[in-house]
Amino acid sequence: MTTPGLPRYTGDASPYAGGDPYADYRTPGPAGFPFTHLPDLADRRLGAGVLAANDEFFAERENLLRPGPAHFDPEAFGHKGKTMDGWETRRRRGADGAHPFPADEDHDWALIRLGAPGVVHGIIVDTAHFRGNHPQSVSIQGACVEGSPSPDELLADDVPWTTLVPRTTIGGHAANGFLVDAARRFTHLRLNQHPDGGVARLRVHGEVAPAPDWLAALGTFDVVALENGGRVEDASDRFYSSPAHTIQPGRPRTMGEGWETRRRRGTGNDWVRYRLTAQSVIRAVEVDTGCLKGNSAGWAALYGRDGEGGDWAELLPRTRLQPDTVHRFRPAGAPPVTHVRLDIFPDGGIARLRLHGSLTAEGARRLAARHEELNG
Repeated sequence: MTTPGLPRYTGDASPYAGGDPYADYRTPGPAGFPFTHLPDLADRRLGAGVLAANDEFFAERENLLRPGPAHFDPEAFGHKGKTMDGWETRRRRGADGAHPFPADEDHDWALIRLGAPGVVHGIIVDTAHFRGNHPQSVSIQGACVEGSPSPDELLADDVPWTTLVPRTTIGGHAANGFLVDAARRFTHLRLNQHPDGGVARLRVHGEVAPAPDWLAALGTFDVVALENGGRVEDASDRFYSSPAHTIQPGRPRTMGEGWETRRRRGTGNDWVRYRLTAQSVIRAVEVDTGCLKGNSAGWAALYGRDGEGGDWAELLPRTRLQPDTVHRFRPAGAPPVTHVRLDIFPDGGIARLRLHGSLTAEGARRLAARHEELNG
């Protein structure tokens, strides 16, 4: 269920009057919402997808999960009307001329598979550029169905759905944010718009909760990867890009898909602190400076600790890095750790960090207990 405390937007926005289409966009501003530092569980890079929708007459459902902000071209029209970068349904009508308006329960829906199952802490229903054709209200439910269920299987009567966002009035051309307080693990969401309209983007922020059985079957895996439950806890600098990029799947395609700090003047160094999937022993390390050529970190060192108050132990001594290169290391005799800190000298960028290892017996036990707790 949602909790109060966030800005609320309602009603239509003014018609587009030219110039920057985002000039009158309604948003909390630079501070954003309090949950956007958490990963987007509906990120297509993690494997998220829009499985089905009951209607997508004006604009395709897949646009909901496109990366980046929605684009608006005032001159773009197609055979069905205005071309919109979002999901937009046709206008609903009543049963007959005597009852021209849709019934209160009438609504459109889309089914979303999360890229990484997890606990949802906040949702943004972005209606950018839908100024007078946004939904009057939305509601969102979550379900936990393992495997690769079809839309029909998800919509079966025996699938329990939990309300994450009750039916709530929203505004057009706005970032409509919702805090979610449901300490459960979800694999799929159902976005409902009442009675019809358009939504540009859907962002689902939370913490990844991987399946212990799958990780046990893998044996050795990347214990800091976002998709496996790793996460960034803190960093010295986020000026150019987020350190969370370093644990995203795949290699970077551009410099902007890594972590880059501002130019450091004087002494010191930059760093990122990570929490691993659970207590693990790291056997192999990859430090990737892909696409970072004149601004990659000069050197890197890696430290690990067991628990919040443990002492930091060296896993990789300060080592020279090359630009645009995947560096591979095999730490000898690494102890069990739950946290890792990557230090870079003096500044610059890292594209990806991979920590290949295995859960300890204690780590596997704690992960299984958390999984059982979240699945009720």
